[in-house]
Amino acid sequence: MDPEKQLWSVVKEALTPKVNTMGYYIDLESISIDQYKETLKAADLLPSWKILEEDIDENLDRIKKHNVSNLDELLSALKDKARLHAFSEQSGLPENYLAVLKRVVNGYRPKPNRIKDFPCIDEDIKGKLEALGLTNTLKLYERILTAEKRNELSDTTGISKHEIMKLTKLTDLSRIKWVNHTFAWVLLEAGYDTAEKVANADYQELYETVKQLNKERQLFNAHIGARDMKLCVVAARTLDLEVEY
Repeated sequence: MDPEKQLWSVVKEALTPKVNTMGYYIDLESISIDQYKETLKAADLLPSWKILEEDIDENLDRIKKHNVSNLDELLSALKDKARLHAFSEQSGLPENYLAVLKRVVNGYRPKPNRIKDFPCIDEDIKGKLEALGLTNTLKLYERILTAEKRNELSDTTGISKHEIMKLTKLTDLSRIKWVNHTFAWVLLEAGYDTAEKVANADYQELYETVKQLNKERQLFNAHIGARDMKLCVVAARTLDLEVEY
């Protein structure tokens, strides 16, 4: 195993829930503040997040002293401006530091992609799913976890098994931080069609593949750099890979 993958396998172990739960998101209650220290120390942070690299042990120890033992409790303590301000005064940590920390931790719970926004799904399929209340990838997730559940969904909706599998992969990819509806489709088309494949990818190869695909087919207009791909791969490595293929 290359050193980077070995490092992130350690990080993933720290982030993996210790109970056998199934869910679209990482269980933040299971990630202790001490575990998150090691994650921050290993992370390649965006320039706007660099403040979190300062005095990691000292700052997170301050947070622990105020009845915050895990990331779920942290988000609760910083839930709104009033709570964040109060916690800043109690802990002595700057509000801008806490705001950035909240933003980064919230990234483990990315906003679900809406089914209607996927450009590769036919309108009649979107309508059939919406009729069942399956309007986004979070709501669809439990219905596509296993072959048995996918077959049931296909039988219920009349949507072909091929299209159900496409929806399964788009949903799985949508769990990755920063992957919106368009980029989930791009990853699907590029052959990195599951969260596991992204997690195991060489980010430079992934970058070159997506860059060439977009050059040929003009799938998106936004600029996506090699650093963005690295962050995407790292984010995928923190997920529980529980979708059965």
